[in-house]
Amino acid sequence: MAYEYVVAVIVSLLGFVILYKRITSKEKASSSVFGEENCVEITGNVEVDAGNTTDVIIVGAGVAGAALAYTLGKDSRRVCVIERDLNEPDRIVGELLQPGGYLKLIELGLEDCVEQIDAQRVYGYALFKDGKNTKLSYPLKNFRSDVAGRSFHNGRFIQRMRHKAATLPNVSLEQGSVTSLLEEKGTIKGVQYKTKGGEEFTAYAPLTIVCDGGFSNLRRALCDPKVDVPSCFVGLILENCELPHANHGHVILADPSPILFYPISSTEVRCLVDVPGQKVPSVSNGEMAHYLKTTVAPQIPPELYTAFITAVNKGNIRSMTNRSMPAAPLPTPGALLMGDAFNMRHPLTGGGMTVALSDIVLLRDLLRPLHNLHDASALSRYLESFYTLRKPVASTINTLAGALYKVFSVSPDAAMEEMREACFNYLSLGGSFSTGPISLLSGLNPHPISLVIHFFSVAIYGVGRLLLPFPSPARIWTGVRLISGASGIIFPIIRAEGIRQMFFPATVPAYYRAPPVD
Repeated sequence: MAYEYVVAVIVSLLGFVILYKRITSKEKASSSVFGEENCVEITGNVEVDAGNTTDVIIVGAGVAGAALAYTLGKDSRRVCVIERDLNEPDRIVGELLQPGGYLKLIELGLEDCVEQIDAQRVYGYALFKDGKNTKLSYPLKNFRSDVAGRSFHNGRFIQRMRHKAATLPNVSLEQGSVTSLLEEKGTIKGVQYKTKGGEEFTAYAPLTIVCDGGFSNLRRALCDPKVDVPSCFVGLILENCELPHANHGHVILADPSPILFYPISSTEVRCLVDVPGQKVPSVSNGEMAHYLKTTVAPQIPPELYTAFITAVNKGNIRSMTNRSMPAAPLPTPGALLMGDAFNMRHPLTGGGMTVALSDIVLLRDLLRPLHNLHDASALSRYLESFYTLRKPVASTINTLAGALYKVFSVSPDAAMEEMREACFNYLSLGGSFSTGPISLLSGLNPHPISLVIHFFSVAIYGVGRLLLPFPSPARIWTGVRLISGASGIIFPIIRAEGIRQMFFPATVPAYYRAPPVD
């Protein structure tokens, strides 16, 4: 008995010492990474007690994480966001929000986050090919006047959302790198993270949502990631130049793959040059500048040539890999994946933020009936419906991005070159031939059946061009290969997305999951 008494006293003393250290650590860690306009105030406790002070931990405060933090906080959830770096991000993608994504911002109450950042309204696209061009306008006449696409500096947009989330008293933002998920008997209980100073802390909550981006180091525990890297983007900023079509994104069907231009402020135009493969010419030894000047510059509209060469000479050339990854979740009690950590598509069509914001609206609606998140198994089973309900919208945008990238890229196959030419001419017809596809791309009408109909309408249109006015055996054979090639583009993407979930979600049992009883 005496021995047990001594042990109890020693344990108690150690407990007081540990508690004292944690309290002093909190005081050191409670700081502001930014007090200026490019910073967000960090508030809240460094260590969160399980279930008592936090309902949801969000890993990452990019577009998905920041928007989700505000959304759940507005619904009175107690949210702790842990972000590796709360300073303003500087990226070359995530700069174009489609009108469908803007509508989701309105649903979330975040539409003011595109204000005061010099964001530009985008009303459609202009396509360029072999000296010809056509303008495709978003079908916006049935929407209120402020509904349009928006283009901006990605970091400014993210900071606006972080600021807005931080204004809620029940949302805290912590700066730290999450190193692992805390798992106990198959259930995620929280996270372990490390501060910039190297101190390690743990945070607990009944639900952890991982939104740590396309290079996530946590997703392997929550999904079966099959990442493909079809190409890289090389990014430049053109200054003080006018686009051929104001307030439109510009897509040049160049050789070997597309080039994009769109405004990101009132004085800047973003240029993204797609380079197929996983490697780009070296910037440091001048290979990149030579490639841009000799291969890319001759293919861009004359109105942008001088500004493009000036930007290349200025030398601020950046690159990033373009990644695609179909959603393949491993439902895990206590945890959920969202954003690019969960699902990626080629950024050609600018659909990533629309998918992320649509997912957040869906998750918010699923969680609203629940007051208690502590039954991890029941919650996980219920949230399996999230993966099914999101499929039609997300898979349509994902499939369109992958298919368009392949169609818009140069191919050594003559049949695929016919498909490329047919696509440009089909969209140039106007009317429903352009409004249908642009409705899909804009996120205003993301229906998978509509996508398949328009895709194969382009293919059939291409066959018709081949057979008129006089079919020949060679032309007929090319037409057959065109249909076969079109099928070879779209069907593997659809298969990866999930045919049943994409086209027949109501046949999936998870579609009908009811909220667990609190």
